[in-house]
Amino acid sequence: MDDMQKTTSPRLLQAAMVIFAIGLIALVALFVTPLVTDGDTAPTFVYLLTMCAPLGFLLGLVYALRAGRRAR
Repeated sequence: MDDMQKTTSPRLLQAAMVIFAIGLIALVALFVTPLVTDGDTAPTFVYLLTMCAPLGFLLGLVYALRAGRRAR
């Protein structure tokens, strides 16, 4: 079972980084959209994608806590 945890943990970290990056890109798009479109707001899906940033951060914390517990 320990071998199984070692293979799944880096996947959790990779998933956390990808989801966090998507959230950051959406945040940039949220602020750039009004500049490019003469004041129009971003589409609703951009607002929803911004929630990926805290989700990715939370997954990164879960990975760190699980990896720290395993090291003891």
